[in-house]
Amino acid sequence: MREDWTETPPTEEVRIQAERLLQVYPLRAADAFQLAAALISSEGAFEPLAFVCLDDRLSEAARGEGFIVEP
Repeated sequence: MREDWTETPPTEEVRIQAERLLQVYPLRAADAFQLAAALISSEGAFEPLAFVCLDDRLSEAARGEGFIVEP
């Protein structure tokens, strides 16, 4: 499975995005980092990407950032 995923390391860009997300949404720090990494990884995508999540706050933030949230 490891060959099929993309890993986003905790770079300065991810940290900056996470800080911004914490200012905009009522997220926990780890959730902000997860969403920030997804945003960085999806840059340049032509269509909205799916974000799989069962947490209500994180789901709302992901929708607010343009993701299609599943389930």
